[in-house]
Amino acid sequence: MTDLNTNQKKYDPNNLIDAVTARLALKNDAAVARALKVEAPIIEKVRSNKLPLGGYLLMRLRELTGMSVNDLQDLMGDRRRKFRMNVRPARANIN
Repeated sequence: MTDLNTNQKKYDPNNLIDAVTARLALKNDAAVARALKVEAPIIEKVRSNKLPLGGYLLMRLRELTGMSVNDLQDLMGDRRRKFRMNVRPARANIN
């Protein structure tokens, strides 16, 4: 009897960030953050699983690396095939 779970990768965004760092020849997470146009603590939170790697970052990674979304997801062991964009309408600044 084969355990189907033995072939599945555990979710680990560090694998993806490390692969992107190498592919883009970047030095560190701060350089990755600059390339993604996000603040450095975002990458730190993604690495420590305090923040999920969402649709926006996944699409930016796709644009930067030229890799498919499925390949990026596979690198981090993510089996989801749908993402929801966290888009909030801008608040009107009424004074």
